[in-house]
Amino acid sequence: MADAISSFGGPVTSTCEWCEKNYVYFSHIAEFFNTLSNIPCIVLALIGLVNSLRERFERRFSILHVSNMILGIWNVLYHATSYRVLHQSDETPVIWETLLYIYVLYSPDWQYRRTMPTFLVLYGAIFAVVHSHLQLRIGFKVHFVILCLLCIPRMYKYYLYTTNLHAKQVAKLYAVTLVVGTVCWLFDRVLCKESWLVNPQGHAMWHIFMGFNSYFANTFLMFCRAQQRGWAPRILHYFGILPYVKIRKPKVQ
Repeated sequence: MADAISSFGGPVTSTCEWCEKNYVYFSHIAEFFNTLSNIPCIVLALIGLVNSLRERFERRFSILHVSNMILGIWNVLYHATSYRVLHQSDETPVIWETLLYIYVLYSPDWQYRRTMPTFLVLYGAIFAVVHSHLQLRIGFKVHFVILCLLCIPRMYKYYLYTTNLHAKQVAKLYAVTLVVGTVCWLFDRVLCKESWLVNPQGHAMWHIFMGFNSYFANTFLMFCRAQQRGWAPRILHYFGILPYVKIRKPKVQ
């Protein structure tokens, strides 16, 4: 629901408005809950980055965690201002991050090592140029869904080949948060009504669930990669709750 409100940040210019009304709680933040709900994504990505560096995982996983952090920070900027340029600039990194997941998922079996990253970089650059000029809306959503669908079969294959019960549990958490988060997004987008006495904040819940979803996906992929490299991975838990990967590399490496 668009609100023609001018505040500290200036008028709302985004053409895509969510169910949360603008500048209700603070004159500095357009969508308070949609902004605040990105914090779990940033914190979880930071935790994953620290673990990746501490365990000396391959650089791809550090980049993956950093990309999650950047996306969360960019989401904060967009929802705090509701500027059109920030909305469009938020969508392009979403595609880039999905392409990065495709690389991490498929690169172990890719015979020509330089071909795949070169293609994905060019693909991401071309999309950024096209999106900046045509300002795709439905096209962006369809594109994003297709790329996600390319990731799911590979994740399922890893799940089937993984015998560790704790790792399988992480994969199940990834699937559950993906489904529940998607339902929250659709609920906010399709069923939003101004007559609601209380806004259920479906888009904010989408941010929270997808923050955990990204963390669980990264953790599961790190475990599977460590298995491929023979690093004897284990799933441990921070405070008995949040899973992370502990490895033991052979001394010759």
